[in-house]
Amino acid sequence: MNAPRTQLLIDTDPGVDDALAILMAHAHADVVALTVAAGNVGLEHTVANALKLVELVGATTPVHAGCATPLVLPAADASFVHGRDGFGDIGYAPAAARASSEHAANAMVRLARERPGQLTLVALGPLTNLALALRLEPQLPTLIRRLVVMGGAVSGRGNFERVPTEFNIGFDPEAAHVVFAHWPQFELVDWEACVRHALPFERYDALLAAGGGMARFYGRIAATARAFNAANGRGGMVVADALAMAVALAPDLVRSAQARHVGVELAGSLTRGATVVDWDARCGRAANARIVLEVDQAGFEAMVARGLALPATV
Repeated sequence: MNAPRTQLLIDTDPGVDDALAILMAHAHADVVALTVAAGNVGLEHTVANALKLVELVGATTPVHAGCATPLVLPAADASFVHGRDGFGDIGYAPAAARASSEHAANAMVRLARERPGQLTLVALGPLTNLALALRLEPQLPTLIRRLVVMGGAVSGRGNFERVPTEFNIGFDPEAAHVVFAHWPQFELVDWEACVRHALPFERYDALLAAGGGMARFYGRIAATARAFNAANGRGGMVVADALAMAVALAPDLVRSAQARHVGVELAGSLTRGATVVDWDARCGRAANARIVLEVDQAGFEAMVARGLALPATV
C-alpha cells in the first residue's frame, strides 16, 4: 500500500526559484493552495506567475492573493535577479484563471482548521501573510503539521542590501519576528545552505536539456537569474526555494541539522532583518528552529529533475 502523499500549503512570491519549487511540489505531493505575497516582485506579478504555473501543470490549485507590502516599512524587490515581472520578462500569455477572492491569510487559517495536523506549510517568500494569519489565529502552530521556512543567513552572509540579511527576512523583518517568536518549532533552510547546494551550471543545463515543455519554459523564465548567478561568481544556479521544498517533501534528504534559537534583528542600518542564531545556547531560550546545514545533493537534484519533467499543458 502506498503512503499517502504529503499535503502542502505553499506561501510564495514567484520568482523563478519559487517556480521551480512549485513545479517540484506538484510532481511529488498534493498542493492544497498557493498563498501569494509581494517580494521578489510586486503582488500583481507574483499572483499572475502563480496562476500561470498552476495552468502549465494542468492543476486546479487555488491561488490566494495576500499582502502587497511589508507590515511596517517599504522594501526593494529583487527584479534585478528575476526580471521586472519575476519570470524573466519573456512576455508569456497570462493564465485564463483568476485568483480567489479570499485573502491569503484568511485562506491559511481556514485550511489549517479544515485539515488539523495534516498540512505541511512551506514558506518560500517574505512571511507577511503568515504573520497576519498568526494574528488571526494564534493557535495556528498547533494546527499545522510542519512549517518549513526558506529564509535567513545563519552566519551573516546574506544576499540583501544590509550585509548580514537574507532577502525574505530582510523584506519584512517584523513579519519574520512575529513568526519566529510565536512558532515553537519550525525548520529553517537558510540562504547559506542554498548557496552550498547550488546546481552546478553543467548539471543544471543538462537537467533543462533532458526535460520537455516544462523544462523549456523554466529555462526561458530563469535565463536572467542564471546570468545573474554566473556574473556574481557563483559556481552554479542557486535555487533556494527548491532546496526548501526538497526538505519539505523528503525530510530524509537532510544529512546535517542543528536545533537552535533564532531571532530577527529589527533595528540597525546595517543589521535590520538579520537572523541571530544562539549557536552556544547563551540566551536561555528554547530552540525554535531546526537549521538545515546539509542535504543529499544527488537526491535534491533528482527531485528537481522530476519537477522539470512535468508536461506543460499550454
